[in-house]
Amino acid sequence: MTTGAPTSPYTARRRPSRLRRYLPLGIAAWLVLEIWLLTLVAGAAGGLTVFLLLVAGLVAGSVVIKRAGRRAFQSLNEALQRGGSPERGGGNGLMMLGGLLLMIPGLVSDAAGLLLLLPPVQKAVSRFAENAFDRSLRKAAPGSLGDAFQQARMHRPDGKVVQGEVIREDRPEPGEQRPPLTR
Repeated sequence: MTTGAPTSPYTARRRPSRLRRYLPLGIAAWLVLEIWLLTLVAGAAGGLTVFLLLVAGLVAGSVVIKRAGRRAFQSLNEALQRGGSPERGGGNGLMMLGGLLLMIPGLVSDAAGLLLLLPPVQKAVSRFAENAFDRSLRKAAPGSLGDAFQQARMHRPDGKVVQGEVIREDRPEPGEQRPPLTR
């Protein structure tokens, strides 16, 4: 029989999530793969070819990011002139991500960036990301940030968004006394 103070369930350490556990390993493997591919291409085609590939990726990525930024700003400007809200999505965020991947030195990141520039891939990635986000909101524990976001998105049956805030007043109930303030 053991004696002692009971331990609180809140003092137990939580296990790190899968993402936190495997993300550093994935980044390290990606970097090793990028370096290996660049040395493989340099051995086959020469160092100048690798340098030109990296510069071409940097230039193409900056052009894509600039174009996507202009499109996003133009759609925002048009929406504000109409008096409405900007359209959701539009693929500008994924185009910017594709441009950023093109700018990162490496052949795998360039291939992923070029894939993100294709409209069918953009639609599939955005659909997957939206579904994953909705699943994480549904699994959110009460009192968490995800739970607060889910509550903020509540809609009325007619489709209108209900906006408001909760005001809590700490008044004593009738017949109830407040404890005296002490120092």
